[in-house]
Amino acid sequence: MSRRDQIKMTSEDVAGFLEEQRVVVCATNGVDGWPHLMPLWYVVRDGEIWAWTYAKSQKVRNLERDDRATLQVEDGEQYHELRGVMIEARTVIHRDLGLVSEFGAELFSRHGSEATGPEFLDVVRAQAAKRVALQFRPQRLATWDHRKLGGVY
Repeated sequence: MSRRDQIKMTSEDVAGFLEEQRVVVCATNGVDGWPHLMPLWYVVRDGEIWAWTYAKSQKVRNLERDDRATLQVEDGEQYHELRGVMIEARTVIHRDLGLVSEFGAELFSRHGSEATGPEFLDVVRAQAAKRVALQFRPQRLATWDHRKLGGVY
């Protein structure tokens, strides 16, 4: 078995890992040819990563031109701890205020907001008016979990 096969995550590993983590780095293709990388909070919905950002952000302008994005979620400090997921994806930009508001509430809930009720939803709706939801549809995945090597390289 190759080293690559030894460190590959199963689909269950990937799902658990993405549930544990909170930040995805999103790379889009800049107009000048340089990759544009930005961290985003995310939620996994039906096996797809979703995030939100300002509608006028550079990443949205890049995705309007070219819907391809590469996402990376990673963890670990030392080599034998490194694990991660890289996803090549096509991106759907959602602008519907109701959908973006609903997603914003879900995102805040995942990231520790215990607020609920009308005032909280008013705050989310106010932010959603300036934002979009990004749905990343995976095309290809690469995974690694160096912990599976048991310290032997």
